[in-house]
Amino acid sequence: MFEARLLNGSLWKKIIESIKDVVEDANWECSGSGISLQGMDSSHVALVSLHLKSDAFDPYRCDRNISLGLSSTNLSKILKCSSNDDSVIIRTSEASDNVSFIFESSNSEKVSQFDLKLMNIDSEHLGIPDMEYDSIVKMPSNEFQRICRDLSLLGESVQIACTKDGVQFTSSGSIGSGKISLRPNITAENLDDTVNIELNEAVLLTFALRYLNFFTKATSLAPRVILSFKTEHPLVVEYQIQDIGYLKFYLAPKIEDDDTKQTTTPD
Repeated sequence: MFEARLLNGSLWKKIIESIKDVVEDANWECSGSGISLQGMDSSHVALVSLHLKSDAFDPYRCDRNISLGLSSTNLSKILKCSSNDDSVIIRTSEASDNVSFIFESSNSEKVSQFDLKLMNIDSEHLGIPDMEYDSIVKMPSNEFQRICRDLSLLGESVQIACTKDGVQFTSSGSIGSGKISLRPNITAENLDDTVNIELNEAVLLTFALRYLNFFTKATSLAPRVILSFKTEHPLVVEYQIQDIGYLKFYLAPKIEDDDTKQTTTPD
């Protein structure tokens, strides 16, 4: 038996809307420690890693590890049937080929149940090694979203440079070019508005703006985003979901001598 109740049901909506353009189908791995998901896009350029602690749910019951294969698009459709102030209960059993989503209104006067068929999804779990990054940028998530959106008006790619002077985002295309620079700012009144840069080595990497704009759909999950860079390794775009978990995106950099090719796996 597996059952998990999330009081803030709108959080599920935000998470699914954040990942559905990257991962079409994925296995939701449920265990005693919580719910996790790992999945790659069809081009094997981007990877999503999500974890929600069991403490985020009340109650949380997982008698045995279980894998729930679900379509992100179908899950999004089901969750749109809930109100933002509903609590969401996810329930299934080991023998069932369905998973139930139960929406309860805040005053308990309305209860809705939708059953979604489970899918058999072949997926390989990638071991993501811990590593020391060359540069780590912590900045307001809405600012990062704005930068990616604005520069995508000019080009398909963004070149990101981290140096001791700050971080610079550059894009160019047939109509012109744009450059946005941010300097470290740790004196802002609101901590969420600060820009922090931890620099071990300067980096200069290029990424596809299409994917970065997909990632920034997670902006509503966290006031700040953490960007971790390492030469010849994928960029990590991380959103801390309060104190209950995280959502991380990994994006392979574009190969310098061929702007149309990218590395494939987040090694």
